[in-house]
Amino acid sequence: MRKQVCVKKKRYVRALLIVLLLFPLVDFAWGGGTEDGRVAVPILLYHRFGPVVTDSMTIKTSVLASQLEYLHTHGYTVIPLRQLIASLAGKAPRLPDRSVVITADDGHESVFTDLFPLIRRYHMPITLFIYPSAISNASYALTWSQLQEMKDSGFVDIQSHTYWHPNFKKEKKRLSAQEYENFVHRQLFKSREVLQQKLGGTVDMLAWPFGIYDDELINDARQAGYIVAFSMARHPVTRSDSMMALPRYLMINPVQGVVFQKLLAESSLSREKRENHP
Repeated sequence: MRKQVCVKKKRYVRALLIVLLLFPLVDFAWGGGTEDGRVAVPILLYHRFGPVVTDSMTIKTSVLASQLEYLHTHGYTVIPLRQLIASLAGKAPRLPDRSVVITADDGHESVFTDLFPLIRRYHMPITLFIYPSAISNASYALTWSQLQEMKDSGFVDIQSHTYWHPNFKKEKKRLSAQEYENFVHRQLFKSREVLQQKLGGTVDMLAWPFGIYDDELINDARQAGYIVAFSMARHPVTRSDSMMALPRYLMINPVQGVVFQKLLAESSLSREKRENHP
């Protein structure tokens, strides 16, 4: 019995440490723009869902449901990612107060079975970043018909996560300079090409696999037709962020209940302080 208690305590401490590392307390205001044009909007990054936590990227569906319910009932507005990008570019009106953006990476089948019904219930727009090599191929992945159904709903925008989600840092060490250049070109161009061919629409946004990028990759992405890209830096999006490395909060299962609520509450409080004391 004592051994089981110790194991549970260790797991709890480990989860708490992960939360603290992922969500440092920074003086940013979550949610929308201010009258003087400031923007501070969190982008939430999910991966996969299920009845139990099977790995670090899985969130219980019940936890996801409670998070979306909280956003819905506590005055938060989930806006399309493109609306945020347009605002950053000065091409859109002031964002709603307490704006939040939701994204999901990779293309796990649970996005269709677990996330999609919830965002339809709450009428919340989301953006999926997909690596198309897995679609209708890998056992864990979505199918093209599922992606099309979600896209046709009007709630889901589908963008690129490269062609097969490589670790660019490792590939750069492994390949010759010319081989690496060709490899990057294929990852960036083929993903756009396949997604646009299969689903239609414009694919011009990119999520960096593992959050890895550098100046060379940014230049390559621009040449491939991407106008904005996303990292895994842990703070709200502001006008000072690079459009080719906009930050997103990685969501993991321990970020639930009062932890999730506290993050939102502290961010709202931070915003009020900044507006009252410019």
